[in-house]
Amino acid sequence: MVWKEFKEFALRGNVMDMAVGIIVGGAFTPIVKSLVDDVLMPPIGLLVGRVDVKNLFLVLRQGSVPGPYATVDAAQKAGAVTLNYGSFLNTVVAFFIVAWVLFLVVKGINRLHHRQVEQPAAPTDKKCPYCFSTIPAPATRCPRCTSQLSSEPV
Repeated sequence: MVWKEFKEFALRGNVMDMAVGIIVGGAFTPIVKSLVDDVLMPPIGLLVGRVDVKNLFLVLRQGSVPGPYATVDAAQKAGAVTLNYGSFLNTVVAFFIVAWVLFLVVKGINRLHHRQVEQPAAPTDKKCPYCFSTIPAPATRCPRCTSQLSSEPV
């Protein structure tokens, strides 16, 4: 009984769509990480006078070997306590790229959805205001009572 209910839940369209989204998102994450780490941040690092933005850090407490430390790894190996704001900056940039791509995907899906919604068709018939019979919309005279009609539907 519980297994049957679980299968019904798991095989619903929304659950399957969500599973596919999670898998695609998991595959998309390394691509964005590589884009940020390998393509975007090196030029930004050159602009701020550093080679690697990931190695921007602040030493909160010196380690057993006193600094200055060239990299975050060197500082941590020496036992220093560091505030790694460069790594945080990389993560924030990656987040904004993912958010932007998701925004574009949702915008595209919404555009496709709005195209698929059919516009209501123009009325093909109208009622005669005198005898109430149904006549074609473009008619200007009722074929039943021969009354003169306006061109807009009643």
